Amino acid sequence: MALSESGVLSGDINCTHPGKEEESKDQANTPTARVLTLGEQERLNGERALVSDFKQMKLEKEAQKNWDLFYKRNTTNFFKDRHWTTREFEELKACREFESQKLVLLEAGCGVGNCIFPLLEDDLNIFVYACDFSPRAVEFVRQNPLYCPDRCCAFQCDLTKDDLMENVPESSVDVITLIFVLSAVHPDKMKLVLENISRVLKPGGFILFRDYGLYDHAMLRFKPGNKLGENLYVRQDGTRSYFFSKEFLAELFEKTGFKCVSNDYVLRETVNKKEGLCVPRVFLQSKFMKPEC
Repeated sequence: MALSESGVLSGDINCTHPGKEEESKDQANTPTARVLTLGEQERLNGERALVSDFKQMKLEKEAQKNWDLFYKRNTTNFFKDRHWTTREFEELKACREFESQKLVLLEAGCGVGNCIFPLLEDDLNIFVYACDFSPRAVEFVRQNPLYCPDRCCAFQCDLTKDDLMENVPESSVDVITLIFVLSAVHPDKMKLVLENISRVLKPGGFILFRDYGLYDHAMLRFKPGNKLGENLYVRQDGTRSYFFSKEFLAELFEKTGFKCVSNDYVLRETVNKKEGLCVPRVFLQSKFMKPEC
């Protein structure tokens, strides 16, 4: 989940969490993937060995624990607040018939609230359901001084298996955000996530997506021994990251019954102030609609 999203954890060459140590330079939206240099192509082609099946099963089993430990280490201080969301995703306002109409939003994978609290401050006519895999992250959301049960409902949820309708009424949500969330889910289970969130989205409602794109700098700097599968890697802290091609994402959503509205790469250069590097970042920013019938 960004125009001001930095996307790299400094100080750890194998970690790719969106952190705070970068400044944005120019950016461009494009329908085509970033072109690799010859050296980058050789590096990716040389990554043939995958993490063992045993370790992969262990990572899947311990996924929630690893994210909970991440938030225990970093509390609420790691990610930047995402004040760019309404600017980038005009549907947050454009889907209203009139300005004062109440908008119901689900942030699937809310973390500690870096997206929802700027939205709640900017828009008084919004109600937010917010869920996260990590119980610790949800507790940080509930402890935030801006958290108000009249305007926000935060709950823990494993989107791959927990029924969202236990907390969110069926077909009640106008807009769902999936911002730097789906990349943390194993590709085999991504369709389960989309089927789950589709049940609470109104017909004609939107899903707003932003996540790591194919050939992002974070993907290219993983060392050998971190590859789990095609475009899928594990960080040193045990959390995983998938890097999306627009073709893979479009097929995933369309197979789940959604209509693609937009689907483009965002190419940026960012300066890592701590390491003194200018690096190419690639994100995928997309919008999908649940058909009316």
